[in-house]
Amino acid sequence: MKNIWKIAKYIYPYKKKVWLHVLYTFAGVSFSLFSIGMLIPFLGILFGTQSYVNEPVELSLSIDSLKHYFNYNISLMINQFGKINTLLILSAVMMIGSFIKNGFLYLAMYYLAPIRNGVVQDIRNTLYQKTLELPMSYYSNERKGDLISRMTNDVHQIEWSIISSLEMLFREPITIIVYIASLLVISPQLTLFVVILLPFSGFIIGRIGKSLRKTSSVGQKKLGTIISMMEETLTGLRIIKAFNAEAKTTKKFSTLNQDYTNIMNKIYRRNYLARPLVEFLGTLVVVLIMIYGTYMVLRTGSSLSSQAFIGYLLIFSQILNPAKSFSTAYYNIQRGLASADRTEEILSAENKIVEMPDANQINEFNDSIEFKNVSFRYEKQFVLQDINLKINKGKTIALVGPSGAGKSTMVDLIPRLYEVSEGEILIDGTDIRKLKIKDLRALMGNVNQDAILFNDSFYNNIAFGDREVSNEDVINAAKIANAHEFIIRTEQGYDTNIGDMGNKLSGGQKQRLVIARAVLNNPPVLILDEATSALDTESEKQVQQALSNVMKNRTSIVIAHRLSTVVNADLICVVNDGKIVEQGKHDELIKLQGLYHRLHNLQMFS
Repeated sequence: MKNIWKIAKYIYPYKKKVWLHVLYTFAGVSFSLFSIGMLIPFLGILFGTQSYVNEPVELSLSIDSLKHYFNYNISLMINQFGKINTLLILSAVMMIGSFIKNGFLYLAMYYLAPIRNGVVQDIRNTLYQKTLELPMSYYSNERKGDLISRMTNDVHQIEWSIISSLEMLFREPITIIVYIASLLVISPQLTLFVVILLPFSGFIIGRIGKSLRKTSSVGQKKLGTIISMMEETLTGLRIIKAFNAEAKTTKKFSTLNQDYTNIMNKIYRRNYLARPLVEFLGTLVVVLIMIYGTYMVLRTGSSLSSQAFIGYLLIFSQILNPAKSFSTAYYNIQRGLASADRTEEILSAENKIVEMPDANQINEFNDSIEFKNVSFRYEKQFVLQDINLKINKGKTIALVGPSGAGKSTMVDLIPRLYEVSEGEILIDGTDIRKLKIKDLRALMGNVNQDAILFNDSFYNNIAFGDREVSNEDVINAAKIANAHEFIIRTEQGYDTNIGDMGNKLSGGQKQRLVIARAVLNNPPVLILDEATSALDTESEKQVQQALSNVMKNRTSIVIAHRLSTVVNADLICVVNDGKIVEQGKHDELIKLQGLYHRLHNLQMFS
């Protein structure tokens, strides 16, 4: 139930439209009740169970006064126009009342439309913003496909199940309450009998709905697994084909899909049970009301007249459809709550990388970046331990060592993509946790080993970021990265779309585009994580020269496996098993005859 309120908070900004929806719904239901109520005195006089009322009384808000008023006017009309003409007049009044009722109900739905769509829009926006806010460590423990399922399919399920039920959630309770209030006026005793029967029906519906929510949750998780496998298949399609694994992956997918189908069969069967169950329970209640009501009418001295009983049944029949709709909405909501639970897991996830309320601004880098006793772990096992390193402004620092030693994690800690577990990282003597995150990251340009590009144009990929740049700036950045020549050879030049993840480009072209993006922002600190690893020999030489020019008078942190690219670095740090085991210049490390010397000999030998 708590997630209902968490979704309801998205409705609050639309409270004015909610009140208008409720107001017009109430007006529509009231006109419907007015049309039916006019028939009761007419039927009584028509069938001779109600005597003519020829004496007017002063109109007031009391029930007796209203009854007398209607009976007097019906009697007056029958005396003046006859029973048939009176029936025709009342029919016309009922048609007008029906027209007005439906007009009000349309207005109610008119104001419901922006509520429905606005709530879903706000949920999507909040969920997307949350995914950007969460630290990288959160995604290390989650399957990408399952997260995509939550942000797409689960939000769609919320829209279809909960938001689409807003009409029934707002309108049907109002309808039921208004009609039950009128039934209470006609016969309190019979209405008490009805009120006793309704909780019994609600209990049965609730039991089935509860099990439906549990099954729906399992189904949504299974769908997330299917989407994860589809995402992995598309990413690894080259490997699947190369290893002739089509049959194996198809079998695995078919098994997952069959499990999901079986779960969905259970869900739909229980969902389909809602309408016939409510239909049966409604019929049962009507039969019991007819038996008990007839007994009350035929009983001597009963206060319930035959025409009032007919009107009672007519009004009660108007409750059945709202009750069915409400029960259907209840079942839909139970399914939607399973999706709400899954999206709430993302929205409630703790973001450990938070900005202090009084965080300092930083617009320039003046002195040094310093690691002080820094340790980091994803969960229990340490990835980095006791890292102490000072990177002075304008120097080039190289991080080398075996794969998985922790080099990339070290540089990811500087812009707070991850948060240190122990120790501190200082920029110009200030702990980075005391700085504004946006300012901190603006100081750095990143070129990663994996060329991460977006399904957009060359221009927009290079100009990616939150600051305005000119065409000249973009072209100059591309020239520095030796990307300009191959860009202008494309059909639309800088406006050419590069495809999903830049799949229209070669590996070297992708990497040069990423380098151009980093160069454009002109950051005081460059972080190069295997920046030239995807380039051919000729391109590597060109880009290496460009990077050398860019790195002049700039602080650079270079991660490299090819030691030949960092022999001129001001300081080389050898990282192994999460620790810095050696430090020094190239010649000094060679003389140490340690790990660096061994790695250097291996590369020279090969």
